[in-house]
Amino acid sequence: MTEPLPAHVPVMLDQVVEWLDPRGGAVMVDGTVGGGGHTRLLAERVGLQGLVIAVDRDPAAIAAAGRSLAGMPVKLVQADFCELPELLGQLEITAVNGVLLDLGVSSDQLADPERGFSFASEGPLDLRFDPCSGEPARRLVNRLSTERLAELIHQYGEERYSRRIARAIVRRRREKPIETAAELADLVRHCVPRSAGGRRIDPATRTFQALRIAVNDELKSLDVALRRIPDCLHPQARLAVISFHSLEDRRVKQAFRDDRRLRVLTTRPVRPEAEEVARNPRARSAKLRIAEKT
Repeated sequence: MTEPLPAHVPVMLDQVVEWLDPRGGAVMVDGTVGGGGHTRLLAERVGLQGLVIAVDRDPAAIAAAGRSLAGMPVKLVQADFCELPELLGQLEITAVNGVLLDLGVSSDQLADPERGFSFASEGPLDLRFDPCSGEPARRLVNRLSTERLAELIHQYGEERYSRRIARAIVRRRREKPIETAAELADLVRHCVPRSAGGRRIDPATRTFQALRIAVNDELKSLDVALRRIPDCLHPQARLAVISFHSLEDRRVKQAFRDDRRLRVLTTRPVRPEAEEVARNPRARSAKLRIAEKT
């Protein structure tokens, strides 16, 4: 039986293409291929004389993109986008005409019950982009101290009820280890008041975000990438970053502002149109920032 093609809906496609402005024959980088939607559109724009280097840490994303993008001018690489200088060196490419980083979790990852990204998943609480690298989230929640758990959930999830959640996790694991995403999500929901901040999101969202950031070392990867990628750009080439929460967006904003190699093109982040949010609710928190190599 043939595996289904990815169901992920790429965010702000039109804005990305408008700002990156890929031309025929250009070499572009999609640092987070995900479901391949951005990569496909970039590949169509650069044409057969161009190339899109599509990178992802997730081997499942790379495999799915290999099927959906077959025959297109795309080079797929399983790697962390902060390793871009090394990847370009291996391909004997000195500089590129544009880079996109889409920092969101893909719908395909959320839909995979074995990954633990979905709150309803009865599969193992994993949350790693690369299932063969690092420590799964279930090990973190079952071994860290109350204090360290609370610190992690507060720092990476900006969760005001982090201490309450951490204490509940430790109490629960004394009875039996927490193994699935559904178990953890249900526990967190009982710790967070329904009226807290008039939440429109699931109360478990911030805790899962914190654990995902921790197991994938996401903020360090982003910081390293923001320092290194400008040296990979041709003059007037652009770096575009789509972020989905304030921890990422603040880093991108500050890095763009403080880097003398870059000229900021978006004083305020570009946001998705209301029509797109209605069509794809996951786009509602997306922010796109763009800078140009001087």
